[in-house]
Amino acid sequence: MKKITDIKGLLEHEIQDLYSAEEQIVENLPAMESAATDKELKKAFATHLKQSKEQQKRLEKIAKQMGIEYKGHTCKAMEGLVKEGQSVIKMAASDEARDAALIASAQRIEHYEIAGYGTARHYADMLGQNDVADLLAQTLEEEKDTDEILNDLAIQKINKEVHQ
Repeated sequence: MKKITDIKGLLEHEIQDLYSAEEQIVENLPAMESAATDKELKKAFATHLKQSKEQQKRLEKIAKQMGIEYKGHTCKAMEGLVKEGQSVIKMAASDEARDAALIASAQRIEHYEIAGYGTARHYADMLGQNDVADLLAQTLEEEKDTDEILNDLAIQKINKEVHQ
């Protein structure tokens, strides 16, 4: 394992970690979409899958610009978030409870991504890597938008259905 000694090393690690996280998300979103019963939730997952694939491409572009390797790292945090989400989803006794569990799981994932992309963008800013910072900021905004969509679905509809 390579030692991190400076902000550039931290940024490189964040890019690798985020790429792995996106890989895991792309792999697991189809199952989340399939498990969802609410049409709007299914649509949100389908949309986020497309976004995640584009976000992977952005990370590849960033890695190439910076001359760093982006593959070969496993994001253990995302691995845990995915496993936890799968476990809770299986425990849901009704469609409504499963949809609520899917949203909760997805929002945990979004919050992790928001933290990671925000940190990486800050490092890129510090290094004067404006193009990299701009690409990371674009993804950060998409992650915030997805979180807002999930939050609105939970508050306005899904959680109310489970509560009844």
